[in-house]
Amino acid sequence: MTIALGLEYESYKYVLGVLHKFTVPFDEPKDIRLTVGKNDRVAAQLLLYSEDEMLVGVNGEAAFYERGPIDVLRISVDVPGLSQGRVKAKLIGLVEDDDRQLKSDMILDQGVIYVEKKRVQPVWVEVEIDADAKPGVYRPQISVYRHRMFEDETLVGTLGFEVRVLEVELPPPADYSFYLDLWQHNANIARKYDVELWSDRHFEIMEGYVASLAELGQKAATVVVSEVPWSGQGSAFDRVDPANMFEYSIVNVTMRADGEWAYDFGALNRYVELCMKHGIDSEIEVFGLLNIWVIEEAGYGRLVPDLDDAVRVRYFDERSGTYKYIKDKGELARYVSALEKNFIDKDWIGKVRILADEPADLERFRGRLSALREMAPSFRYKVAINHAEFIKEEGLLDHVPSLDCVADEYDELMALKQGKDGKTLFYVACEQMHANTFIASHLLESRLLPWLAWQFRLDGFLRWNYTVWPNDPLNKISYHYPVFPAGDTNFVYPGRDGMPMLSLRYKLLQKGIRDFELLARYVRKGGDRQQLEQRMRKVFLWSDKKELHRHSRKRKEELFSLNDEHFEEIIAGVLEALAGTGEHVAREA
Repeated sequence: MTIALGLEYESYKYVLGVLHKFTVPFDEPKDIRLTVGKNDRVAAQLLLYSEDEMLVGVNGEAAFYERGPIDVLRISVDVPGLSQGRVKAKLIGLVEDDDRQLKSDMILDQGVIYVEKKRVQPVWVEVEIDADAKPGVYRPQISVYRHRMFEDETLVGTLGFEVRVLEVELPPPADYSFYLDLWQHNANIARKYDVELWSDRHFEIMEGYVASLAELGQKAATVVVSEVPWSGQGSAFDRVDPANMFEYSIVNVTMRADGEWAYDFGALNRYVELCMKHGIDSEIEVFGLLNIWVIEEAGYGRLVPDLDDAVRVRYFDERSGTYKYIKDKGELARYVSALEKNFIDKDWIGKVRILADEPADLERFRGRLSALREMAPSFRYKVAINHAEFIKEEGLLDHVPSLDCVADEYDELMALKQGKDGKTLFYVACEQMHANTFIASHLLESRLLPWLAWQFRLDGFLRWNYTVWPNDPLNKISYHYPVFPAGDTNFVYPGRDGMPMLSLRYKLLQKGIRDFELLARYVRKGGDRQQLEQRMRKVFLWSDKKELHRHSRKRKEELFSLNDEHFEEIIAGVLEALAGTGEHVAREA
């Protein structure tokens, strides 16, 4: 029986499918040398392969196989000189991609996993570097032990890598300068755990998801204040395997028996306060009031005859004991005005952004914007756009062009944003093949996205997904292909314990955001940006920005490096330069 061990960079993605070979399917262990700061983290992947079936464990618990005697492998990680509690080994689970191949993505919470013969089991090994860690070189040692039934364990082998810690302290994620905006779809969370929407139990579960967003440095809290603003993401057109992707309002509206309106903003305020508790306090992004998706042929049209938008506000009419939808523009205006007043009373109005998702017709959008401004004059606006012309529109504070738009209209975007307040982010969605965060994407693409924001002098990154799961995401993440490539809808999975189960894509995005912080700090401290950009040509391979547009049909290998060492070399140089300044503080003015 053969057991083979391998060590790979964190961006390794195991693929089991039509090209799987019945030999050791990975290279010789890599000589991995990583440079980090304090209050930082570093990771690699251990690969295990056996010609026989096996159980693999990471937490030391006893394990027996229900079908009989089988090899049991245990992973132990030690980092001499560092706190043991900051070292994590987690099993990595496979998910089925659109091409029917199985690919590593889930970072599992379970301690033991069964592995079929002639398969690889990847293990995520992560070391968190405390703020008080001493600078120096540390060598994490990964030991693999084997036993069967009641035998004593024997050592199969050891692998290790090098971690160099420099005297540079990263700020906590809440203080990151990178502006991350991952939209939250909280009704989907309630569905996956079979809990009542906006109930205490729902809020308990949401807190774990909010905390996971905070670990990335998320800036915006998402609230939906009308019904199904995305009209189910077009699921009605999927006649084979549709999914429930509807988002519902967090506001409870009632027409009382005396004919007066009552608006309950309790759940909305509670969610915003939950996000603020975790440091997500820069923005409250409000969906459901502007540029609602209309799919007439599926029944998702306008409800208010004299409003050129499809705002759908549901209310309970105590007089008849029935639920209805607001169909009068004046009644809708009263609701919007009450919502505005709630934000003013909570002293949050300066953080509020009314979101418009990909408006297509500028003239119609102007009319919708004008109607909403009449209802709530103090609202400010943020828009995800495909065309630079929307930046010209007065009153739009924050702008989020697609990567296609950045690539094709970069000079115009930069000229139009001059003199404007607000943030300018960029986003990628289902139609952008590279760079993106699909299951099929190279994991370095997730790390690359914040690098693109830095390269293009943008404030950050937006993605529409975080928990927009199809019906059974733990067993089938593929949905509505080819419209939504697998993984387009999520960065985390619904863990069975009520907590989010992270993904490799989440971890690589987290790494890229940390990189952005170091790159930005380097320039703020007087580093030569042009020289750094020149060094980054090792990562950015395009000769013209327009090559990043999807219509250029460039392969990922032509656009950016797929070599972890290129990324690490640049960041190591930045860390060395920062350490040379004698910087010891976590926060900067």
